[in-house]
Amino acid sequence: MSVHVESVGQGRPLVLLHAGAMHSGLWMPLLPRLVDRYRLHMVDLPGHGYSPPVEPYTLAALAKAIGDRLVTLSDSREAPPILLGWSLGAAVALEWAAWRPDGARALVLTGASPCFTRRDDWPHAMAKVTLEQFGDELAVSYRLTLQRFIRLQLRGSEYADAAENALRMHLFERGQPSPDILRKVVHLLAATDLRSSVARVRQPTLVVAGDRDTLTPLAAAQWLASALPRSALTVIPGAAHAPFLSHPEAFVAALGRFDEH
Repeated sequence: MSVHVESVGQGRPLVLLHAGAMHSGLWMPLLPRLVDRYRLHMVDLPGHGYSPPVEPYTLAALAKAIGDRLVTLSDSREAPPILLGWSLGAAVALEWAAWRPDGARALVLTGASPCFTRRDDWPHAMAKVTLEQFGDELAVSYRLTLQRFIRLQLRGSEYADAAENALRMHLFERGQPSPDILRKVVHLLAATDLRSSVARVRQPTLVVAGDRDTLTPLAAAQWLASALPRSALTVIPGAAHAPFLSHPEAFVAALGRFDEH
């Protein structure tokens, strides 16, 4: 059984990689702004939505499983895709770009960080205990925790009601990840440290950050943009960890400017 991908739209290929503990349905509020310009490939990460898990549960294994699946979808005449990754999906995109340099034309990373938990030499992250507590809350009350998380990321946005209504229709339609996968996602995020490898990513990269993101702080995005050899940084004022949901017009405008070059 392979990674589940849903494809829609016309134009150049754009692969959408979601955050941990969710599935590709979370992109639904953004689709009307993209389907006329891109052929969208919405991926359920392994162990999420309709995709089976992989072993071992590592960034390399996730990237390989997704890459192998997308090869079966691509037209030989089609240019390599842009990878748009959010949070864990951004880390997978970075891993993919380093693993298969010819497999992606460019990267767009949001809610992104090379290192998701605080370390002695890395203050730009949440404490490991905070991440573990979030994982525990998901395991105990998945729906309520996820709804609260999304609502927090949309706070203050003029699009909050529309995004919440769209997500309410799709976010839980594929069930929830198993407790084992939730534990593995938390462990993977806690263990991730890409600081020594991002310099090998040669694709043009857009990093989109919210200045109110407390999970992957702005300083992490700034570090990432400075470490990537061919990168640009867009900061969306008032956005938190999900700028594409809270500020979709600004997010799509940034994507359009980036994709013009």
